Amino acid sequence: MSVAPDTSGSVRAADRRSRTIRRVPTTALVHDYLLVMRGAERTFAAMASCWPKAPIYTLLCDRACVEADFAGHAILTSYLQRLRLGQSNFRTLMPLFPRAIEKLPLAEYDMVISSSSAFAHGVHTNAKATHVSYCHSPFRYAWHENDDTLERMSSLVRPLAKNLLYRVREWDRAASQNVSHYIANSQITQQRIQDFYKRDANIVHPPVEVERFHAAPAEDFFLVVSEMVSHKRLEIVLEAAKRARLPLVLVGGGPDLKRLASLYGSNATFMGRVSDETLVDLYARARAFVMPNIEEFGIAAVEAQAAGRPVIAADGGGARETIAAGKTGVLVPFADVDALAEAMVHTDFDKFSPELICAHARQFSVAEFRRRFAAEVARLTDGDAGAH
Repeated sequence: MSVAPDTSGSVRAADRRSRTIRRVPTTALVHDYLLVMRGAERTFAAMASCWPKAPIYTLLCDRACVEADFAGHAILTSYLQRLRLGQSNFRTLMPLFPRAIEKLPLAEYDMVISSSSAFAHGVHTNAKATHVSYCHSPFRYAWHENDDTLERMSSLVRPLAKNLLYRVREWDRAASQNVSHYIANSQITQQRIQDFYKRDANIVHPPVEVERFHAAPAEDFFLVVSEMVSHKRLEIVLEAAKRARLPLVLVGGGPDLKRLASLYGSNATFMGRVSDETLVDLYARARAFVMPNIEEFGIAAVEAQAAGRPVIAADGGGARETIAAGKTGVLVPFADVDALAEAMVHTDFDKFSPELICAHARQFSVAEFRRRFAAEVARLTDGDAGAH
């Protein structure tokens, strides 16, 4: 009679080995909308490069504008994509965004990493998933800029808008409680996350492609690079330059461009959107860069410093973290047109060292961001996020 070999020991050993193998969590990435490549989108691209094969989910996408920056990632959109709206008119869909973001199909993923300045942190995940949200800002129109937003509206639409923004705020607050961990892009965002959501967050500053820029001899004009929207408070710098009788060049597009150009076109040069090459050249040749608004971080101000140019900035928000006062720039009181005009006229910009300014900017490089962000996600998730 033949006897089958006793394999129970090897089976038990194989079973023990199988239990020690950790399954790599499936990861998905989420961003509000991918319609242009500005600061938040460039930050998201650096985030996505840490998970090069992870699919990307977003409310709306203009593939012609962004697909090259997310090569290798599948980009999946919400059902609102069929409406074919773009950067110029997508805001008309705002009442539909909360429900649309909740409907993105993320239930199969163990790990969700969102990049949010409005709605992305409101995605629905499965109960066991970990959701890490990098917050550029809580949705400004529903929170810290709510009053200013309503004041700019006509009396006819203001009551409807007030009710809508109130409902968005309530949705936003509830959504924040479903996020496992927040990461803030700056101290002011960290404080707002605490104030509005009652949540803690560590800070990882956004990335800046500092290697793109170079120093050059300065010429006699001041530079602003900004989206032309009301909350950027561009009238402050336009009025200051007008009073100081100094040349000002503005780069950027947006819904406020025509209005501002009609008011200040005789005193300033509005270039609209320009190529990357033109922007690099403008940074290098400017006398100084001006950031009139209090920004959560202020990527353009760091880009200017990467080109060796000093910055005049409103004293608050990210400027306090990115500008070394007296060494790489000047901080002036926010919304004080006279103080800004005086700084533009009387600051000795030749005393600033381009070499020192460039060196200061390098701490915000893309490589440094990827290192810090991946390390923070790994810390928050006990190393389960699988970044590469």
